[in-house]
Amino acid sequence: MTRAELARMIDHSVLKPEATGREIRAGADVVRSWHIGFYCVQPCWIKAAAEALAGADARVVGVVGFPHGCDRGEVKARAAAIAADEGAGEIDMVMNFGALKSGDAAAAAADVEAVVRAVQGIPVKVILETAALTEAEKRLACRIARDAGARFVKTSTGFHPGGGATVADVRLLRAAVGSEFGVKASGGIRSLADAQAMVGAGANRLGTSASAAILGAIEAPG
Repeated sequence: MTRAELARMIDHSVLKPEATGREIRAGADVVRSWHIGFYCVQPCWIKAAAEALAGADARVVGVVGFPHGCDRGEVKARAAAIAADEGAGEIDMVMNFGALKSGDAAAAAADVEAVVRAVQGIPVKVILETAALTEAEKRLACRIARDAGARFVKTSTGFHPGGGATVADVRLLRAAVGSEFGVKASGGIRSLADAQAMVGAGANRLGTSASAAILGAIEAPG
């Protein structure tokens, strides 16, 4: 995989709650400099990120219900709609995985469906928080995301104490959703070796704050 190909798969992420406006603009500079495909930010920074990337071939990604997934479905839906209005071209929503773990698959599904309906035509990625789920729950979460009309499942927020993406989880998600659905690995991807391992396991998108270090480790053509 070339540097350019990998860059188009990356969601460069600036999601720490203490991130400043200067850091958001710096993140946009990273996206521009490395020709990265996507820039993932918190809801309050979507408009600023979109303005900073005006004219760039990059899409802003807004997170919803982040990082715990505990907002009510109608709140997530409204937040997603506002994000889209302010310039988000994709939505990464955290599933209500507490409902899923409680055995209330219908509530978890309604949560996702509400967001998908609110931003029709905009791709929705569903963050499962795999570190909190059993294998059976991960498979069920994948079915819910697909049936609800989402376009991707995503491993992690990167904020759960149980950890982020693993090769085993990416393989499981890919097997569960099939070859035509998206799988985003996120959480703890900090080196080129990490990125290559996730892609090898079946991820077709990567969320990371270490984009420059990862891409810089690939020898430039020529």
